[in-house]
Amino acid sequence: MTMLAHPPHPVATGQSPSRRVNTLTNVAHKFGGTSMADAARIRHVADLVRARPEMTQVVVVSAMSGVTDALLALVNAAAANQPWHEQFEVLRQRHLDTAAALLAGNATPAREWLNARFDELARILDAIAVLRGAGHGVAEAISGNGEVWSSRLLHALLQSLGSDYAWCDAREVLVVRHEELGVAVNWEATESNLAQWRQSHPQSRLVVTGYVARDEDGRDTVLGRNGSDYSGAIFAALYKSEELHIWTDVDGVLSADPRIEPEAVTLSAMSYNEACELAYFGAKVIHPQTMAPAIARGLPILIRNTFKPELPGTRIDAAGDENGPVKGLTLAHGLALLNVEGTGMIGVPGTAERVFAALRAARVSVVMISQGSSEHSICCVVKLAEADTARAAIEGAFARELHAGQINGVQVSRDISVLAVVGDRMAGVPGVAARLFDALARSHINIRAIAQGASERNISVAISNQQATLALRAAHAAFWLSPQTISVGLIGPGKVGAALLDQISAAAPRLRREAGLDLRLRAILSTKYLLADELDLGANWRDRDGDFVSNDIDGFMRHLIAAHLPHTVILDCSGSNEVAAKYAQWLAAGIHVITPNKQAGAGPIERYRAIRAAAAQGGGRFRYEATVGAGLPVMQTLRDLIDTGDELTAVAGIFSGTLAWLFNRYDGTTPFSELVREAHQLGYTEPDPRDDLSGVDVARKLVILAREAGRELSLEDVAVENLVPASLLATGRDEFMSRLSELDASTAKRYTDAKARDCVLRYVAQLDRDGKASVGLVELPRSHAFANLQLTDNVVQFSTKRYNSNPMVIQGPGAGPDVTAAGVFADLLRVAASLGARV
Repeated sequence: MTMLAHPPHPVATGQSPSRRVNTLTNVAHKFGGTSMADAARIRHVADLVRARPEMTQVVVVSAMSGVTDALLALVNAAAANQPWHEQFEVLRQRHLDTAAALLAGNATPAREWLNARFDELARILDAIAVLRGAGHGVAEAISGNGEVWSSRLLHALLQSLGSDYAWCDAREVLVVRHEELGVAVNWEATESNLAQWRQSHPQSRLVVTGYVARDEDGRDTVLGRNGSDYSGAIFAALYKSEELHIWTDVDGVLSADPRIEPEAVTLSAMSYNEACELAYFGAKVIHPQTMAPAIARGLPILIRNTFKPELPGTRIDAAGDENGPVKGLTLAHGLALLNVEGTGMIGVPGTAERVFAALRAARVSVVMISQGSSEHSICCVVKLAEADTARAAIEGAFARELHAGQINGVQVSRDISVLAVVGDRMAGVPGVAARLFDALARSHINIRAIAQGASERNISVAISNQQATLALRAAHAAFWLSPQTISVGLIGPGKVGAALLDQISAAAPRLRREAGLDLRLRAILSTKYLLADELDLGANWRDRDGDFVSNDIDGFMRHLIAAHLPHTVILDCSGSNEVAAKYAQWLAAGIHVITPNKQAGAGPIERYRAIRAAAAQGGGRFRYEATVGAGLPVMQTLRDLIDTGDELTAVAGIFSGTLAWLFNRYDGTTPFSELVREAHQLGYTEPDPRDDLSGVDVARKLVILAREAGRELSLEDVAVENLVPASLLATGRDEFMSRLSELDASTAKRYTDAKARDCVLRYVAQLDRDGKASVGLVELPRSHAFANLQLTDNVVQFSTKRYNSNPMVIQGPGAGPDVTAAGVFADLLRVAASLGARV
């Protein structure tokens, strides 16, 4: 058989794009358990490494996923004299089946080799069962068998494919010793062993068992959890590799745990120091022990995805990169906060030394330290399981001071988490801490303790476990999302609501591109269902499956603010009085409310005052342009007049597109009832036309305008002419529609009388200089501006101190889903502009 060092193969090489021009000649690779999980994945690994161009190649592998735990379970079962043979045979068969799948007709030698190793292991387990126990060293040695088996399978496959790889059992080379700070390599002995091993294994490519080694007394041992990564770094150093690629099942190092923060991003690069800081607080980056050989030799480490080798992954080296002040966020759970305080500590040298000496003597690991400049207190974070030991140790060390009252006591707060914010570039960049604390404050996160080293590489805050997820997501949004990212929730996806969502969806790409505005539609609530998405429901929200719950406003709100994006906006298109009753609560919490719902602006004056006060105090914006005139700039114009010092003296207007259409069309030739039926069929009226003919909706709009101008007007203060006869007010809708003709006689008479005076009928809202408010059918000269409108036009006339003899007139379409939705959308953009968007 002709053996090829690196034959070409039709698979992605997995080269980083930045490295394709200057091809590396010596690269080490480490593949984790998920990459080696079964025959298909082992074959994928073989294809990947064979396609790589480097001449010198070290391939370190973990056990097949789950094997290490299975081996330890076998040891524990045997030591407890419990049944273990069945699970043992399952493990044996898994490896035999993998060999058969990989090697087909050439599997016999590998299967015989595996069977011999499993038979040897069975004898050891039998002995453990007899002795009713296994020493720690024996259990460790057994746990390393998985790497031996998996590496042998990969090597056999490579050989069968014609690639000349050596197989290295690391126990023949690697010599280590277990110290207080971890596993240390005896480099002199290891390098001597490797030189001897290479004399009989001259190949430039090799497969190495991860995780396993021998101690200085020649006993089999392991490198501890994540030991295969450490093995990769050690052998990369021994072979003087130019890079170490650690292959796993993720695209690289993420800015946060994606199980907590779904918008975590893959980092292109980070420094050794940043990786160590994140790993210390529990981030699954890479164990600091793994980086020790790399740091000592300046060896870059790349975290890459075995299943997406075309991606560059994350590069970890001495320099990192210049992207952003913060590289990652991580949470450490299961902690407790110890606080020692008292006036007797102030200015006393050695107090901190006594605290930490007591903790060291008790073998308690301190995760974080915080002390105020007044020296009145010292607090530290320890593991929750060690909290009682830590308190007892400190109380013992300060027994005399406690008795004398110089120290108040040692307080323990349990269920603490630590949020760590890490980045080399935080040093010297003003505002990083401010951004973090602002994000946490807006999320109502209570910070228990703060720590930051002089290097400014890490800001750590102790918080309660219950707030940990919210804290991380709030901080992540502050550093990785646009400051103008808005969590949007819509209530009432009817005609107006649906039109609004379509308009937002159409404009969203342009707004992100040109204005830096990121609108996330995260929840939709109707009277029948709740639609929710962690990121964005998107343009296809109609196709999504909802939770069929009845008016679950609380569930809607919990989802909407759960991720705590920088800002939250509620678009209420419901017309519901119950929803309007929630406005003050939402605004007080800093949530912005935008609505065409007139229930808030024209509802009880006490509620209106509460809404305005909540908006002023809580910071939430309350916008309601579409409540009067749909998309016409009525409210904004009035607001501008008032804000610039003008004073409203009178208002007149036609505020109902339905009534405008009816009286623009009515000329006495067609009965009024027939026009009402036609308007109903065209969708111009409410389902029950009495809602339009009653005039109450027009009155509400007049109240909203009056209140905007500072008038204390209520709906009860408005004289309203109801066009529905008293005999039809209490009937059902169907009966009302069948008796519509009862409106005709009175309407025809009023029309005839007006025509005789060369006037027209219009349904007009009026607020005069004396504060008298009315809405009703009035006669207007044919020359009047209100007499010559388009069919569904609204019109409003503002008389002010500036616009006195010639009032300001705003006219245009004032009804319909699209124009009403446009008015709401315009308010949304105004709110976004106030938050910094370039709209």
